[in-house]
Amino acid sequence: MLDFSAYDTRHYRTVDVATGYDGWSATYEDSVLDAMDLGLLERLPPPDWPRVRRVADLGCGTGRTAAWLRGKGVAGDIDGVDLSPGMLAGARGRGAHTCLVEGDVRDTGLAGGAYDLVVSSLIDEHLPDLAPFYAEARRLVRPGGVFLLASYHPQFAMVSGMPTHYTDASGEPVAIATHVHLVSGQLRAALDAGWTPVDMVEGVVDDAWVAAKPKWERYRGHPVSAAYAWRAV
Repeated sequence: MLDFSAYDTRHYRTVDVATGYDGWSATYEDSVLDAMDLGLLERLPPPDWPRVRRVADLGCGTGRTAAWLRGKGVAGDIDGVDLSPGMLAGARGRGAHTCLVEGDVRDTGLAGGAYDLVVSSLIDEHLPDLAPFYAEARRLVRPGGVFLLASYHPQFAMVSGMPTHYTDASGEPVAIATHVHLVSGQLRAALDAGWTPVDMVEGVVDDAWVAAKPKWERYRGHPVSAAYAWRAV
């Protein structure tokens, strides 16, 4: 993990994860593009969706990922975990989860060895250490289980100097505590936890991104997010 303060060019007021996502929950759906995460998850080798009976959705947010899973044909249980009551309220309203738990993705309290799939989207940059996160995901899955992770790309954090942030009701940009994890750090944490790499894809700032965020023209061609697939052996 690298200290984000070495790259931070915005110097926004920074809040903790639960506070930040509670503050963002009302506008989150309007500000996160599918290209950041769901579009990349689409490009990973797919599990046999109809045979996925139980999913742990870590950092489930407003339920975007769970809704995507339902669209893929996952009919079994999807159990969501998130620190933010505000985000969980959004997920509850969406109705794609079987159950929702307010808790930490590094120590979920969910049953071990019970899940065919663990999925997590755009939360790992808030963790100072990836090891407990990958270890908890490994604890949750059955032998042969899969872990799909969509992640803020470290290169974009470094080049843009932009922390994960939102605009609050007063119009102030507010950062949520952000850390920079190199791709090698993802690999090491996964291997140490007992995961085998399956695939990785990266998304770059392209025409679609610039159309949505014209100020990002300066970042054209830079990777903005990544997605990883791991399997438990």
